[in-house]
Amino acid sequence: MIACVDVDYRPDVTVAGCVLFRDWPDAKEVAQWVDRGPIAAPYEPGHFYRRELPHLLRVLAAVQEPLKAIIVDGYVWLGEEKPGLGAHLYEALCRTVPIVGVAKTPYVSTGSAQPIVRGQSLRPLLITAIGMETASAAQQVRRMHGASRMPTMLTRVDRLCRAP
Repeated sequence: MIACVDVDYRPDVTVAGCVLFRDWPDAKEVAQWVDRGPIAAPYEPGHFYRRELPHLLRVLAAVQEPLKAIIVDGYVWLGEEKPGLGAHLYEALCRTVPIVGVAKTPYVSTGSAQPIVRGQSLRPLLITAIGMETASAAQQVRRMHGASRMPTMLTRVDRLCRAP
């Protein structure tokens, strides 16, 4: 199984979502989970993981199936040897599951990110990874279902955690 995860911040609650699917090009999810948790910690530049990681760990705790990868909306690496959300998640999961980061906007120094273009978009997605080669992760994200810039499963998890 592959998991896509995302978090939505609200004034009174933080909502983490998880969508599970079997293979990279799948158009339909197998399962989904939502965790409604406490208000997220304040945003700290360069330390985004402190805000999001506890919520991702809670929603991932509901997943009983073995995972072959987790896709996060954001970065694994913020630059050369500077861990981002994905790298911190990888460590929190005892380095047992590869993490793929799919970011929509450039960070200050994202030299290790591999840009890919999907659909008709001229704006690339920036792919980073840990536990698997970045080039392989980029190839898999390219294979993901959906004709637009964002793969279907990432769009689904975004909508899942934003739903009322």
